[in-house]
Amino acid sequence: MRSVAAGYRSSIEQPRMKGMRARRDALVLLAGAGSADLAFRIAQVALPLVVLAETGSVAATGLAGGASGLPVVLSPWWARRARQWVDSGPRLAVVAVVSAVALAMVPGAAALGVLHAAVLIASGLLLGCADALSTPGRSALLADTGDRWGADKAVVLLTWQDGLRRVGMVIGPPIGALAIAAGFTNQLLWVEAGTVLAAGVLACSVKADRPRDGEVATPSIRASLVGRRDILYGWIARGTGCLTWFAFTLGLSVIGAQRNQPGVYLAAGMSGYGVGSVLGTVISVAVVRRFAPVPVSSLAWTVMGLCWVGMGVWTTPAAVAVLAALSGATVVLGIAAISALITRSSTGAERRTLLSGQSVVVNASSSAGLLLGGPVIAVVGAEHTLIGAGVLTAAVAMGVLATGTQKTGRNRAADETAACDTAGHVRDRDHHAGRAA
Repeated sequence: MRSVAAGYRSSIEQPRMKGMRARRDALVLLAGAGSADLAFRIAQVALPLVVLAETGSVAATGLAGGASGLPVVLSPWWARRARQWVDSGPRLAVVAVVSAVALAMVPGAAALGVLHAAVLIASGLLLGCADALSTPGRSALLADTGDRWGADKAVVLLTWQDGLRRVGMVIGPPIGALAIAAGFTNQLLWVEAGTVLAAGVLACSVKADRPRDGEVATPSIRASLVGRRDILYGWIARGTGCLTWFAFTLGLSVIGAQRNQPGVYLAAGMSGYGVGSVLGTVISVAVVRRFAPVPVSSLAWTVMGLCWVGMGVWTTPAAVAVLAALSGATVVLGIAAISALITRSSTGAERRTLLSGQSVVVNASSSAGLLLGGPVIAVVGAEHTLIGAGVLTAAVAMGVLATGTQKTGRNRAADETAACDTAGHVRDRDHHAGRAA
């Protein structure tokens, strides 16, 4: 009887301990991601000032950021095996060391008086390589932790990770501005490097959930999308929104400059967007649990597009702030819906691959938009660019919704036909006992 009672207690305590460990790991990963991103938002205010002070070149201020996007965009070709290696906290910490070294190169070179274009490009490329591995690696590890915690907790954790990032978007730049006003500029870059390193060390306690046979699959992004057409639809909607994002940021900057109110329109838009996205995070998980992900993501970017159209028509700081808040809230819903599609349909190597693919889509489309944005705004004007970008984003999102709905209808009809055929075979077997045998 004692052995039975002990076994019963063990069967109860093991899931409880597993859940407690998962909650601890989730807290560690979220704390690391949130602190590192906040440090990034703060340092982004200081980086251009440090580069400009040391090089005297306005063109050099974007070299590090531009170079960092290149390895991420090219990661499908070089990182296919490497991204599967980042499957545990200790390995995430190794990548964090590389990121910290890349981040420390700029303030270190500035302190020695040797900061120039080559250092900025090298720092950006090294940081981009680390980001191409750490971003999907941390997200996949967080989602795996959610799976151990409970049903659909992976979506919850990824949504809150995105929510913490958006909190950093709101409070980071003002903190950076205050620190610079107090005389801290180069120091902020050192703080970012140290925070990223600390976030990596903090994750060392998170263990990997590897297959017992020791073999690690290395699926391609294209292969991982087979049978997951809904994720592709979500990427198309989100990628279009990232492509046209320049109309919001560059467009509002140009409008403010043209109306002798530099920074006013962009500040109103970014503040509204940040607040709206934080509020959207609170409701996004409940919405995704209740409604189908594809319609949610499609409607999210449709509303965002319509908000940009509104900004182009009613271009006042108040209207921009309200419409930006609405677009920020809906975009969070769309991102949460795509996260639900990925976490519910994949695990392990395929999940890391899909999250890497999502990073590629976001970075590539954003980079393309920034590259094309300036000339487009120069030709048609900021207000018309906002309207055109909004119409394009909404049209693509509605097209995704229509295609996804049509596909779902065909799948349902096929399932019903298969069920009828199966029923017919069963009846046939019932009437022919010999065949049934």
